[in-house]
Amino acid sequence: VQLQASGGGLVQAGGSLRLSCTASGRTYSWSTMGWFRQAPGKEREFVAYISLKIGTTDYADSVKGRFTISRDNAKSTVYLQMTSLKPEDTAVYYCAAGWHADSRAPYYDHWGKGTEVTVSS
Repeated sequence: VQLQASGGGLVQAGGSLRLSCTASGRTYSWSTMGWFRQAPGKEREFVAYISLKIGTTDYADSVKGRFTISRDNAKSTVYLQMTSLKPEDTAVYYCAAGWHADSRAPYYDHWGKGTEVTVSS
């Protein structure tokens, strides 16, 4: 099982980015995919998750209304559309896969390498 995140980069405040996470291997072995992020000097925090079967989503309060998570099951890919970006969104973003629709990191069994997002003011 491998998760490959991409789409990070440098963007000005107010701009947008779309992150992608593509899964390979035994992709049928989980039901939820999520995005987490870790800013320099801070702990990893939940951003959003999506249930792969029914599409249920949840977001951290800090990104509600600005970020949208979606999935393309045929492509084994989950997206994170980020708009109205703020400098405080600067972090390494990680995608993860697990069995439970939960915002807590221990519920996710598989993690990809992160993609870095930098938002300049």
